[in-house]
Amino acid sequence: MKAKITFKGGIHPPENKDLCGELSIKDFPPPGIAVLPLQQSLGSPSEPVVKKGDKVKKGTLIARSKGYISANLHSSISGEVIDIKKAPHPLLGEANAVIIKSDNRDEPEKDYSTEDVSAAGLSSGEILGLIQNAGIVGLGGATFPAHVKLNPPPDKPVKTLIINGAECEPYLASDHSLMLNNAEQILKGAVMIKKILNAEKCLIAIEENKKDAVSLFRQKLNSLKDIAGLEVLPLNVKYPQGAEKQLIYTLTGKEVPSGGLPMDISVLVHNIGTVFAIYEAVFLKKPLFERVITVSGKGIKNPANWRVRIGTPFKTLINHSGVTDRTIKKLIMGGPMMGLAQYTDEVPVVKATSGILLLTSEEAAAFEHLPCIRCGKCVTACPMGLMPAEISKMVEKGRIDMAKSIGLMDCMECGSCNYICPSGTNLLQYIKLGKYEYMRSKNAKR
Repeated sequence: MKAKITFKGGIHPPENKDLCGELSIKDFPPPGIAVLPLQQSLGSPSEPVVKKGDKVKKGTLIARSKGYISANLHSSISGEVIDIKKAPHPLLGEANAVIIKSDNRDEPEKDYSTEDVSAAGLSSGEILGLIQNAGIVGLGGATFPAHVKLNPPPDKPVKTLIINGAECEPYLASDHSLMLNNAEQILKGAVMIKKILNAEKCLIAIEENKKDAVSLFRQKLNSLKDIAGLEVLPLNVKYPQGAEKQLIYTLTGKEVPSGGLPMDISVLVHNIGTVFAIYEAVFLKKPLFERVITVSGKGIKNPANWRVRIGTPFKTLINHSGVTDRTIKKLIMGGPMMGLAQYTDEVPVVKATSGILLLTSEEAAAFEHLPCIRCGKCVTACPMGLMPAEISKMVEKGRIDMAKSIGLMDCMECGSCNYICPSGTNLLQYIKLGKYEYMRSKNAKR
């Protein structure tokens, strides 16, 4: 079966996923110093439960969630807490962090390698508790605490669970490699999520440029028990196919209402990486202290998919991968479309890090900003059906109220309008500025 509906707009930027070559996952060595920011999820930062001088092991709880929308934080190495202070953060610029010096033993808090087969019989509440304790957040980039997302209000039951394996961002191949190397574990994680939600069906969505993953998942489904309601659906290759609202529309034909959430239409979406982390939390009792990321770009000599400890400095990964002799233009966390350019390579890997890209001047060409020619290409490309040029113009003129009235807050910041604009206008920059100004004025009125 194939999804027959397609979302509005969409573009086809060069994929550049072949830079990584093999889709194996390599284990990156534990860092000598791990920098673990307390802000690793949406909501409140976690509160430290350790102090300078404390000894910790790999998997030790070092900061507890503060409030409901927050996430626990665990040590990714064994060693000593040498400081708790402000440090570079790839999303916030700077944030408080627990800094741990390795003792080079990499001693775990417990054995994380043996699967507890009895975990399949746990109750929904017990499974949810393990997920919360493990500090799992959305690994597709949103970083919403998983235990909150998996606990919808009683009046909004989830009937359809979607597992997002689209990975439509250029360069990134971490989810693809995870699907090929851990398909069975991902399916077991999906079964646990379906059980928590009491969902009727689970759709595993994978873009057709990953035919090997589609084939493997179908093969594994035929060999596993208790997989009723699970189905693998290949998707047309189109950016931003992996965006939550676009994926829902493609698979179900339903639109998430403006300002609403997927649960408003009885749907919930989880990223492949998040589902694997949930498997590890439930069956291995393993906290989220490492994840798979792509290190790529034409500035990297040896691109690869690495299993990396949270807190590893970007600089360590880049030096290990080697830098080409080309002119480096940008260092980006995430993909080139929705990722964030970094001001320093001292920032650490956080739970939101899906990739590290070192782009050359050839890859990150800056276009001259010319006047808008009102061609309408940004409207055609926008997957949300917005008018990016008009919204941008309103923000530029300081008319945030007008920008909001024509869809400012509905923008998903995919960057399709920037990519397609023949005038080189940085439409997304103005839209982000408009969102910031709107939220600032809203908070000032409280």
